[in-house]
Amino acid sequence: MQSEIPTVKLKGSGDELPVIGFGAGTKWRIAKASGETKDQYIEELAQQVANAISAGFNHIDAAEAYKTHQEVGAGIKNSDTPRDKIFLTDKYTPWSWAWRKGTGPLESLTLSLEKMNLSYVDLYLLHVPNITPESAGIDLKEAWRQMEEILDRKMAKNIGVSNFDVESLEYIQKVGKYQPVVNQIEFNAYMQQQSPGILKYCRENDIVIEGYSPLAPLTKGRPGPLDDILPGIVNKYKKSELQILLRWVIQNGVVAVTTSGKQERLMESLDIFDFQLSDEDFKLITETGKGKLFRGFIGDRYDKFNDVLYEDL
Repeated sequence: MQSEIPTVKLKGSGDELPVIGFGAGTKWRIAKASGETKDQYIEELAQQVANAISAGFNHIDAAEAYKTHQEVGAGIKNSDTPRDKIFLTDKYTPWSWAWRKGTGPLESLTLSLEKMNLSYVDLYLLHVPNITPESAGIDLKEAWRQMEEILDRKMAKNIGVSNFDVESLEYIQKVGKYQPVVNQIEFNAYMQQQSPGILKYCRENDIVIEGYSPLAPLTKGRPGPLDDILPGIVNKYKKSELQILLRWVIQNGVVAVTTSGKQERLMESLDIFDFQLSDEDFKLITETGKGKLFRGFIGDRYDKFNDVLYEDL
């Protein structure tokens, strides 16, 4: 029997954020790439979202960049799960300015809600910090002002950021009326800190850390040092490598955002709350994982810090 998914409370609203979420991102858009008609792949991808909810995921992670809003909205509707039982995250993509000369988060979320046929999201994020007049038509200060307006209008119950470093968060702290309650960053055993000091800063400022690509050591990082130790840990706990690594992420106090188009994999991902890694095994994965650094996203901004990433860990 699947255990109930734990939650973490968000500052300000007090809303409960489930500690594992289903990412409705580009990796699961297999149907669209297969040459099916638009109606066919919308139906198939919507079913994947409905399947995730059926499997037990009550946290869905979307983004303007993924271009899956229509499918996400249809999947939520098809699941027959009450809207208030699902925690839905969405993200503003600055490069929407290049697509349609978008004017910022307020317009982007308005369009996203229309496509999903919904009236609000539970959490809205700025996808990246590099928001400039050249890249987005607005600057970061204006983007955050619009985020605050979104919160005031109750189009989103909570607002936050993604891929932000300490410097960018400190800037928002200076100019903002409200502060981010979440920072979604790349996080796994081969990327234990996306930018210098970000884990410490977020924890000290009550900003919940979400981690995307939690399974990169399995999906992208092989061969790697964890390959030698995971079999023994798997045998000890009678859990899969996937489950061990997701459990490690959550025991770091990080919300895991994962994805799959396979129902059995979704069920497997949720079956991680009936065990806990011992301190010894947790530290073994942590220290072994530091033996390889794998960055899958936003390397152009943070690669320069790779040699000093773990100095404060």
